Amino acid sequence: MGRIPIPRETLHLPASQVPLRRDTRSTSRTSLPGNPLAPSAARRFTRAALADWTSLGLLTTCTFCQGDEGCSPGEHSTDLLADDAVLIVDELVTNAVVHAGTTVELLCRLEDPGEDASGTPEGEGEEPAAVVLEVSDHHPARAIQSDATGQAPAGTPEYGRGLQLVAALAERWGITYRSGLKTVWARLPLEGRDPGQDQGAEPALRRGLRAAEILAPATRRTVRDDPEWTGRGALSFLAEASELLAGQLDEDLVAALAGQLLVPRLAEWCAVWLDAEGGQQGAAPRLARVWHADEARIEPLRRILEKEPPRLPVSPRGGPVRMPWPGAGSGSGLDSGAALACRLVANGRALGTLLLGRPGRGPVPDEVTALIEDFARRVALAIGAARRYTRQVTISRVLQRGLLPSQVARIPGIASSLVYEPSDDGLAGGDFYDVFPCPPGDRWCFMLGDVQGSGPEAAVVTGLARPWLRLLAREGYRVGAVLDRLNRLLLDDATEAAESASLMVAASAAPGVPSLPATPPSPSEGSQARFLSLLYGELMPLPGAGGAVRCTLASAGHPLPLLLRPDGTVRPAAEPQLLLGVVEQVAYESSTFDLEPGDTLLCVTDGVTERRSGRRMLDDGDGLARALAGCVGLTAQGVAERIRQVVHDFDESPPEDDVALLVLQAT
Repeated sequence: MGRIPIPRETLHLPASQVPLRRDTRSTSRTSLPGNPLAPSAARRFTRAALADWTSLGLLTTCTFCQGDEGCSPGEHSTDLLADDAVLIVDELVTNAVVHAGTTVELLCRLEDPGEDASGTPEGEGEEPAAVVLEVSDHHPARAIQSDATGQAPAGTPEYGRGLQLVAALAERWGITYRSGLKTVWARLPLEGRDPGQDQGAEPALRRGLRAAEILAPATRRTVRDDPEWTGRGALSFLAEASELLAGQLDEDLVAALAGQLLVPRLAEWCAVWLDAEGGQQGAAPRLARVWHADEARIEPLRRILEKEPPRLPVSPRGGPVRMPWPGAGSGSGLDSGAALACRLVANGRALGTLLLGRPGRGPVPDEVTALIEDFARRVALAIGAARRYTRQVTISRVLQRGLLPSQVARIPGIASSLVYEPSDDGLAGGDFYDVFPCPPGDRWCFMLGDVQGSGPEAAVVTGLARPWLRLLAREGYRVGAVLDRLNRLLLDDATEAAESASLMVAASAAPGVPSLPATPPSPSEGSQARFLSLLYGELMPLPGAGGAVRCTLASAGHPLPLLLRPDGTVRPAAEPQLLLGVVEQVAYESSTFDLEPGDTLLCVTDGVTERRSGRRMLDDGDGLARALAGCVGLTAQGVAERIRQVVHDFDESPPEDDVALLVLQAT
């Protein structure tokens, strides 16, 4: 990358000297958080502002068609203006987020002819109408970085090209310093502002693939032989393609999207092969997608390509390679032309091959070859990200199956129903449950727990707690004693973790040993991840008691279980007690009562009681008890489904925490 262009105008003005339009409708502004979501929000805001100005009549629809007829979708001059504006805003907001990290202010303003808020020197003629874009951050001390040698350092990120793009698209741009604020602005003349503009500007309509064209169902233009598109529209193509590809978490969907993006813009047809996961020796690549501009030729092309997969050397920096035209001389009916193959390589690992064909026997222009190589790199990164996500989800599901019981025991005289919904399918949740028999066969135990946190840390505690509970219960310990011993085990494990961290600190402080890059957790921090809320109980059928079952349970920092009687009354079935893993000197007490036929015991985790809708929680004002009271007459499965539906209906957004509930009903 060459040096970052020097801004053509740099002004130091107090805020009061910046003129404002009288028509407030021609100015749109917003504040964006300094996080990776800001560029996407800025692009949407800019397009919406231009669309509003057009609908209000502040911006002429199109110079060339003078209305709604004459130009195809995406070819209006205002569409091209919007594309340029979105590109500039995207780059400036990205730079502000990366380098400043503060809140970003975005302003879009229409300027009438002769009006120039950027400070054009007098005597240079009347300024044409323009759109002015301003991106401000609250870190004015930072400077625009520039490489004096004209050579970019190794590993320069993609966003480093932002100011070059601004210089290429804007008529004029610069930096304005105010107190506590730095603003980078760009001025875009309105090609479609004056209806009397020269009608001979037709070539400007072909400046490339724009976001609206990518997403619109209308037939897209073939621009693969347009030199102006490869020089300027390619920037928009790569930017929007990157955004579309980055949002996909399935490698086959990435391959399908890549084909539709390339055809017919850069190629007549394309195909994507995916290598086996892990680079297995001898494994044949899989033809994941074939796409042709003529859909009738997709299947014939697929049959030919399946017989002739491309063979390319694995080179981390290998560009597109000229390949023989598939099926040449075989009478396949496919037109001849130039075929290019490019290895899909991400992080030094080959993931597949992209093959495309262009009609004609002439050589592929170097600009197009470079664009294809850049596009293939983005496809490879998207495939690599999709594969990493798939591996993560697979590992998490396997781990989840190992942490939870394969089946729930059936209890004589008790109908049970369980609902378990992790908040994230890609991560192991912190909630766990179990129902199991204890010898000699007249006692059944159940548990519903919630580990503080989520992910691998919570999974470690779950992997310890559930087997410990089973072991203690089968050793004959009663409910209170089980919780006492589990509490001490969690504290012992936390102490060992803290001691291990202390040893690491001591070892890193020894002479000749490099220091650790970060401060290890203190003993209190190490024990914090071992906090556990638990509802644990046991059930014993009572012979000759008309189907009654004796229930003994205890709650340690857990939402209290609710007991529903057949007459609709609801009451808590346990007393609140301290979390497990917090204090050693604590004695846990249990409560005992009989479940008569028709009684229903509802056990939930805080993903149910603390389900939020704005500032309200589901259990505010005994909301869960009221919902349970409306379940009189329902079966155990019906109660579980009703409460689950209440949780999901409480707010339009999906639950942010794991949802687990266990219903036990005496029959």
